[in-house]
Order: sequence, then C-alpha cells, then structure tokens
Amino acid sequence: MTRAPRRSGARTRVPPMPILRRVRFDRLDDREVRRIVRAALAHGGRPDARVGVVLMGDAELARLHEEHLGDPSLTDVIAFDLGADGGLAGEICCSVACARRVARSRGVPVERELALYLVHGALHLCGHDDHAPRARTRMRAAERAVLAALGYPDDPLPHP
Repeated sequence: MTRAPRRSGARTRVPPMPILRRVRFDRLDDREVRRIVRAALAHGGRPDARVGVVLMGDAELARLHEEHLGDPSLTDVIAFDLGADGGLAGEICCSVACARRVARSRGVPVERELALYLVHGALHLCGHDDHAPRARTRMRAAERAVLAALGYPDDPLPHP
C-alpha cells in the first residue's frame, strides 16, 4: 500500500475512544485500554473505527447478553456493532469480574486476561467470528498476534 507523505507538522487524528468504568479496576489505565483496542482495530483493518469501551460487572453484562443475544448466562465480553453514522462504530463491554476469576484460575495476570477480552471484542467489530472452528482458529491467532505485539505474555492454555 502506498501512503501519501505526511505534511510537515501535520498530526494523524486518532479517533476519540470513550471509556466508561462501571466497576472499579485500576490495573489498566485508560491510556492502556485505548492502546490495546487501537492495536486490535489496526490488526483487523479498521484503525480509524471509533469505538467505546465499558468495563462492568457480571450481572450487568449477563443482562445485556440476555437482552441482545437471548442468552442469560455470564459471559466475558460482548461487542456491539453500532454502525458509523458519525457516532460510535461499536462498543466493547467487558466483565472485570470474569477477567479476575478466569485469570486466577489460569494463573495469568488479570491485566492480560482483560486485554484479551478487549482485543477479542475489537476483532469482532472488524468482522472476525469465532463460531465455526476454522474462524475460531483464525481469531485466536489474531488475538495472540495483537497481544504479543503489545508485549503481553503468551497464555498457552486454550480458551473455550
């Protein structure tokens, strides 16, 4: 791909990314959350997508899971494609409680687990799917590539 040269003094505009913290979690600051999501969006071919992030608890995410997907069970992350229309292109909702639980059971840092959820949600907004086995394999490879590029340690255990 050929890019036009940057004009002297010109800055690349980074789309704003609102982050709403509905639960307390200070192990990843807003700058790191944005870095993670932007890296995944770039990997997925949508570096300019404007997305929001909501960090929430299990009950709230389970309610959204039921309301929008008809499944009342707990989940780790849901990504909503909101279209473009000048507003947010998508929203990534992650359960901090789930990240804590899963990280503890897997023996990985909670920051790494939540980073995985953010990457997973962003890749969904880029068109990745994880329902069919072949698509899931591609998505897991993309997740590993983004997390490695960001400097997060590999987690050799398979995620369901």
